[in-house]
Amino acid sequence: MEIRSSPKCSKDQQNIYQQWFNYVDKDGDGRITGNDATKFFAMSNLPRQDLKQVWAIADSKRQGFLGFAEFIAAMQLVSLAQGGHAPTSDVLNGEVDLENLKPPVMEGLDAILAKKKKRASKTSDPELNGSLPQSSSANWFTSTKSAKKVPISSVTSIVDGLKKLYIQKLKPLEVTYRFNDFESPLLTNSDFDAKPMVMLLGQYSTGKTTFIKHLLKSSYPGAHIGPEPTTDRFVVVMNGPDERSIPGNTIAVQADMPFSGLTTFGTSFLSKFECSQMPHPLLEHITFVDTPGVLAGEKQRTQRSYDFTGVTSWFAAKCDLILLLFDPHKLDISDEFKRVISSLRGHDDKIRVVLNKSDQVDTQQLMRVYGALMWSLGKVLNTPEVNRVYIGSFNEKPVNEAVAGPTGKELFEKEQGDLLSDLKGIPKKACDRRINEFVKRARAAKIHAYIIGHLKKEMPAMMGKAKAQQKLIDNLEDEFAKVQREHHLPAGDFPSVEHFREALSGYNIDKFEKLKSKTIQTVDDMLGHDIPKLLQSFRNPYE
Repeated sequence: MEIRSSPKCSKDQQNIYQQWFNYVDKDGDGRITGNDATKFFAMSNLPRQDLKQVWAIADSKRQGFLGFAEFIAAMQLVSLAQGGHAPTSDVLNGEVDLENLKPPVMEGLDAILAKKKKRASKTSDPELNGSLPQSSSANWFTSTKSAKKVPISSVTSIVDGLKKLYIQKLKPLEVTYRFNDFESPLLTNSDFDAKPMVMLLGQYSTGKTTFIKHLLKSSYPGAHIGPEPTTDRFVVVMNGPDERSIPGNTIAVQADMPFSGLTTFGTSFLSKFECSQMPHPLLEHITFVDTPGVLAGEKQRTQRSYDFTGVTSWFAAKCDLILLLFDPHKLDISDEFKRVISSLRGHDDKIRVVLNKSDQVDTQQLMRVYGALMWSLGKVLNTPEVNRVYIGSFNEKPVNEAVAGPTGKELFEKEQGDLLSDLKGIPKKACDRRINEFVKRARAAKIHAYIIGHLKKEMPAMMGKAKAQQKLIDNLEDEFAKVQREHHLPAGDFPSVEHFREALSGYNIDKFEKLKSKTIQTVDDMLGHDIPKLLQSFRNPYE
């Protein structure tokens, strides 16, 4: 469940809540941390277990603090709990008339506020007038030099903490060994603050664009649907003040957008990339990435003017969920689709398979189609585990019961409900996903540093450097094995040999710095101590 950006309550109630919020917000930075909240919420005299649930629902994004909208939602839950309702997310979704819900009873609060107001009339207390100066803790993320001076106590959320750790401890390692040129561009502020993303992949006419329209219950700028290949570009569908399409070159240079890394794919790709903005409640929490249909045949691969597989791999690293869409009549997996699926290696936990347009075949045929799809995927994904496959017909039309039958209709409704629940849970899991991706990146950067350090050590001091470099590049797989044995690293964490070889060929290995054990130790400390401490600091305050 997501907290609305504009809370549902009367203006009088909002004024009361604003006064309460200003009282609890000691720093005046528009955030209420767990420590401040525990003292204030205790005035409600609710059991600790109820307050734990209130905080969990209000801070569903696990930010570690409550903004004004989340604070109002928390107060409404407290009021409902005082009235005998169990504090659950459902009660905020239409079960109760929130506009006529009275604020909760907070024991002793009125007396405290009256006393402060009396004192404020004499001293013009800025805390009550809402004119407290902005706390520096809200703006600590400025530069590497200044960030080092800010104590961890000033961090106000898990995401803020990850930003700080990246700037101080991980980025120096990445810059030193050029990790950004081999694997992934350096992270920016917008990469941490971006909304969760869902990418749709599949062959043409499998219903990717229709799927997004089905979820939004409306079209979006630039959406084209037809039986032929219609989406010829990557389209990011996100929230915005009005309906408009923004060209790729423009969106890639905007600092507040997490797409600056796409500039590495060149103008040829950016001309096939656009952002479609529109105001929509779902897009306030999730961004969708619509992709061109993956086509079969060598001709299609050679005619692409950009690295299609590389772009999908870049988006896969940024996305929280990857939906592979299939049509019952197009189960063949082309060579390009195999390469795309292979590029998703390391993101298996994000992949969901959707067998769309399933109402176009009867139950017996559907059974055969499902079996054939599982067999094809098993060969491509190269894993004994079976991926979750959702069966349904995701469009605005009702299920074709004449073909699917009553059993099929019931199955599709259940499957569609499961997939929608999976999508609704994405914003809640976004913080955990961000931590997961950050740790994954740190491990990859560490292995990259070990590889570069090893190659640098193998280079001769004086003569024959060019010949030695070529020999190392040619025998890169053996060098990877040496690094793995020397540092006891898991083989699955190593990058693709071919991709690494291609990137390395543009560098002079002798120009790299030697492996610095201090920078490696810094990242190890971050993974072993700083991140666990960060998670401990911003857990539910009632646990």
